[in-house]
Amino acid sequence: MTDYVLEAELRESTGKAESRRLRKTGKIPAIIYGGDKPDLPIALDFNSTSKLLNEEHFHTSIIEINVSGARGKNSVLLKDSQWDHIYDTPTHLDFFRVNSSDTVHMEVHVVPVNHEACPGIKAGGLLDLVRHSLEVTCRADAIPEHIEVDCANLEIGDTVHIEDIPLPEGVTVVHDVNFTVINLTAPKKAEEPAEGEEAVAETTAETAEASEE
Repeated sequence: MTDYVLEAELRESTGKAESRRLRKTGKIPAIIYGGDKPDLPIALDFNSTSKLLNEEHFHTSIIEINVSGARGKNSVLLKDSQWDHIYDTPTHLDFFRVNSSDTVHMEVHVVPVNHEACPGIKAGGLLDLVRHSLEVTCRADAIPEHIEVDCANLEIGDTVHIEDIPLPEGVTVVHDVNFTVINLTAPKKAEEPAEGEEAVAETTAETAEASEE
């Protein structure tokens, strides 16, 4: 069972010119690949697909794509998306065929939680999110929307490493080094002027005062 079902058209031709033509007609060019089957170039409705791309769950869910002119249904994961850097709109999507029991590797966002109760932040500390995402390994039907990191007890100077983070059942993050995910750093102090700079400032002020007299 899937949470998303998309209707797509089979693209008869590919290339930059064809992709531009599709986008002008309200379509997003895309491709379905993998699963020991031929690549399948498709076109999706721009408006409905753009809305789904704003949903975090869409990026970690198995999607069913029904392609007109092609046999069968395609169970896929969204693997990559290209965007227009000026208009911030999707220009191309890549989907990878999967079965629900397949083991997959996916990038998921890191989300700090309970930072409003964090004593280090209350003391003026700064939360430094070193890793904005993590590559997880799990079943295709059990990809977490994100990985939460509890910041409720962090003090200034504390560090959260990957091995400190409880992961959902069946989810792993392969790593050789216990890398840093979050730091809680001390607030930056305002730089004090050097002795030479202070002397120059005092001399300038005295000169200004003398000229006013």
